[in-house]
Amino acid sequence: MAAETFLFTSESVNEGHPDKLCDQVSDAVLDACLAQDADSKVACETCTKTNMVMVFGEITTKATVDYEKIVRDTCRNIGFISDDVGLDADRCKVLVNIEQQSPDIAQGVHGHFTKRPEDIGAGDQGIMFGYATDEKYLDEKTIFHLNPSGRFVIGGPHGDAGLTGRKIIIDTYGGWGAHGGGAFSGKDPTKVDRSGAYSARQAAKSIIASGLARRCIVQISYAIGVPEPLSVFVDSYGTGKIPDKEILKIVKENFDFRPGMIGINLDLKKGGNRFIKTAAYGHFGREDADFTWEVVKPLKFDKASA
Repeated sequence: MAAETFLFTSESVNEGHPDKLCDQVSDAVLDACLAQDADSKVACETCTKTNMVMVFGEITTKATVDYEKIVRDTCRNIGFISDDVGLDADRCKVLVNIEQQSPDIAQGVHGHFTKRPEDIGAGDQGIMFGYATDEKYLDEKTIFHLNPSGRFVIGGPHGDAGLTGRKIIIDTYGGWGAHGGGAFSGKDPTKVDRSGAYSARQAAKSIIASGLARRCIVQISYAIGVPEPLSVFVDSYGTGKIPDKEILKIVKENFDFRPGMIGINLDLKKGGNRFIKTAAYGHFGREDADFTWEVVKPLKFDKASA
């Protein structure tokens, strides 16, 4: 193997994996809430095992949502229509345990809301990463291993339990770059685990598209209830045309990382079937009009200095 090459492995699963089933149910609930109430506060989790699906979490919304129907419709659309495939959408047990958002969180995030979206605080503390590169890691020598055991009869929730947010590396960059640890599915835009990661991805992708670097990672961090991020960090891995501190300055001048403004700028308060599409096959690197964070933003900066 040549010195300048290396092997790197990533994993992927499809929409029928029990964890991905749970992600899709959680995002279907989010879509349903946002479709009727754009200001819905949603933190929806799902778990599944043989012939059982449970949705639970904290949701505050004006929407009228039939959670059981959403569960059954989502399972049916994926293909879970009989015990033979591990789950029967029409006969499985559906459990619902939904409460309202904690008043402690609510007052910190939007309790002081004055109709100004810039005042909305982060829905949780945490760190989020966005990554982008113009390098092509897939080539004719790439090896794909599909069900290498050779036998896969018992699948779905019968073969393995499922839980929302257990495939976060598959959802993002396949283990390359970095991940802050927060799941995306089932969370409204005030939850910066999702919206912050989306905005950081757009920032990183825009840096690459602008020619400022060939590889880039953007980290942002938040404290619960605080609108402004605590920190913004940029690393071009030595590929930058200008120093990273100058790229960071450009990022701060071109992106508003406050969660309320991210929701507006990326149009993240729209429901329908918008977010369920993200819950299988990854949130990044896909061409879909609803994936607004994949749209490159032209950066305003002094081209002469770059």
